[in-house]
Amino acid sequence: MEKPSETKLGRPDMNSLQETRRLRRIREVEGYLDLILSASSQLSASIEAKRRVALRAISLLDEIDRLDGASSDTLYLRGQTYRTLDEHDKAIDCLRRVCDDDPADVHVWLALGWSYKRLGRLDLAIEALEEAMCQDPAQPIIHYNLSCYWALAKNVRLSLEYLAQACEINSSFRELVGNEPDFDAIRHDPEFIGLLNLIA
Repeated sequence: MEKPSETKLGRPDMNSLQETRRLRRIREVEGYLDLILSASSQLSASIEAKRRVALRAISLLDEIDRLDGASSDTLYLRGQTYRTLDEHDKAIDCLRRVCDDDPADVHVWLALGWSYKRLGRLDLAIEALEEAMCQDPAQPIIHYNLSCYWALAKNVRLSLEYLAQACEINSSFRELVGNEPDFDAIRHDPEFIGLLNLIA
């Protein structure tokens, strides 16, 4: 007579238990990141409180990596957490590794571009977004961010070209232009004003 397997008797498989614990920790890190980002819009939230939450997220990611090894999802979350700590060099290191593993994920390229921008490396920020564009040219946020980065680089022609494309794909991006500080460098350029009148 065949002996019934432990799984059939209702005892959980160790691999599924480990995966469940891992997913629970990942969700906890995502919760911490959401908390930090929502707190950023609250003036009363202290920088130190946000830092403590971010460090707790990093500690959890260390725990996950110790138990299961680093993966694209933990590297991405680690990169995003370092971004909240303004540790952009560390964020870039994590995000670059994710891009190497999964170049099709445009959100990682966007995060990478954002971090390069914070370090004043507009050339690398633009390169990252151009790579994102190769992956998914229909994403208006890529065009919009490229427009912002080219505006910061004071290249009016390219900034306007990407802004027009972003608004063509999704007209709601028009509403962001007025309050976007990245456009301040070219805001009074006649061509920029002309485009704003066209897309208004």
